[in-house]
Amino acid sequence: MILDAARAAASQLFLPEFRSVFLKTLGLTLLALVAMWFGLTSLVEWLALPWLYVFLPGLPAWAGWLGVIIAGIGLALGMALLIAPVTAVVAGLFLDDIAEVVERTDYPNDPPGRAMPALRSLVLAMRFFGVVILANIVALLLLLVPGINIAAFFIVNGYLLGREFFEFAAMRFRPEDEARALRRKYAGTVFLAGLLIATCLAVPLLNLLTPLFAAAMMVHLHKTISARETA
Repeated sequence: MILDAARAAASQLFLPEFRSVFLKTLGLTLLALVAMWFGLTSLVEWLALPWLYVFLPGLPAWAGWLGVIIAGIGLALGMALLIAPVTAVVAGLFLDDIAEVVERTDYPNDPPGRAMPALRSLVLAMRFFGVVILANIVALLLLLVPGINIAAFFIVNGYLLGREFFEFAAMRFRPEDEARALRRKYAGTVFLAGLLIATCLAVPLLNLLTPLFAAAMMVHLHKTISARETA
């Protein structure tokens, strides 16, 4: 059931509608990261540089600006690490578009799902960003514990990603409480699907497509589970 959903989702990543969403997501992500970089470097230049000259009065001007440049490079590297989480947040604003494409192309005879209100989508996107950041902080801390570091990354992310994306797909057709109850009933299946999503998230460049792939896969998985429930 999970592999069938994954194959169906992977085959749809090359549809024009998916490419359009991906390009919009990537463009907005890069704009957000560039804006963050300029904002943070300006903050360093405005706050840190004057204090540097206060504590080191004999410091030559070029050394202070060298420090700003090094800080900017460090911030750029930090922004690179944030590409995947920020992409996930931006993609969260377009997940309903992905779900509508899947439902229209693969389930034309079924009633269409209901798109979530824009504010609700933003709240869910920010919550998803929060849990992904928290999960990866925990996983990074567990890197210090031999033997469980890699397993911790996949277990934590598999659970959180599976939960968030399945509930998104389910809430297009069900009330929020009912969607959570269905996810708990099929917790094992949803977790295994989440592990597959976490595997994609761990691969550089592929992780940029992960939110779109995950949304499409969970739409297929929810359809299959719904059919089983009805049967």
